[in-house]
Amino acid sequence: MASPLVVLTDFHAVANSALSYAAGLALPLGARLVLLHARYDALLAPVNDVAYTPVGPQATDQALQKLADEQPVPTQVLVSERELPEAVGAAIRQHNPLLLVLGRPGGASTPVEVMTRTARTLLSTVPYPLLLLPSLDWPPAPPHRMLLAVDGQPFALHQYQDVIGQLLGISGGTLNVVRVADSSHARLGAETILETVVANNLADRLALGRLSEVASPSVVGGVLAEAARQEADLLVVVARHHSLIGSLFHRSVTAQLIEQSSVPLLLLPAQD
Repeated sequence: MASPLVVLTDFHAVANSALSYAAGLALPLGARLVLLHARYDALLAPVNDVAYTPVGPQATDQALQKLADEQPVPTQVLVSERELPEAVGAAIRQHNPLLLVLGRPGGASTPVEVMTRTARTLLSTVPYPLLLLPSLDWPPAPPHRMLLAVDGQPFALHQYQDVIGQLLGISGGTLNVVRVADSSHARLGAETILETVVANNLADRLALGRLSEVASPSVVGGVLAEAARQEADLLVVVARHHSLIGSLFHRSVTAQLIEQSSVPLLLLPAQD
């Protein structure tokens, strides 16, 4: 039986656009959805947010169940009284999901920093593959043009399922690789870059498409420009837990990609 996808909802659950995208992945995967709502979480329902209007538990539960009933795949509602990291950790232990899915809390009117803060908190406390939906207009279909952005340095991923392989399997799409060289980081060459990818079983050499090593004064700008040039519909990034001297991808770069990427972003947390 396929592992489920856990979709994180906020106080605007009735308009959760990430759910439709997740359903578009779950359907060809033969997976179910778990709709997780942390009732009193300060990350997705900050009381100092002017958009936040408390909703009674009964009304929230009814809205969540209505959302679940409307999905094209079996969908379970899971309401937690815990803070979001604890609720997510419990859901992972119970359901062993393929990945977590998070849309921009509150929709386009909410500052993107809310999603950045939530993602960084989850990556540091509950490291697990996290799919972020930055906008409301992405079609609910599997990605066909994936772009993996790496810094070319060795890394070790946490143990989890073959997310990229399963996404490639349902879409028949491509996985290209990009590494950005800036003024502080020289070019490494294709073989060095590929070794870091293959060593972590992200994909074997036969599954990898084109590898690009591009020069740019900004790592974030270079990655996003390459994603636009290739018309990528999923950007995959290895998110390191700590900043490393000489590393191109550390927390600040990851945060900038979360805030600036206009395409769905899959974060794969590394152990280092």
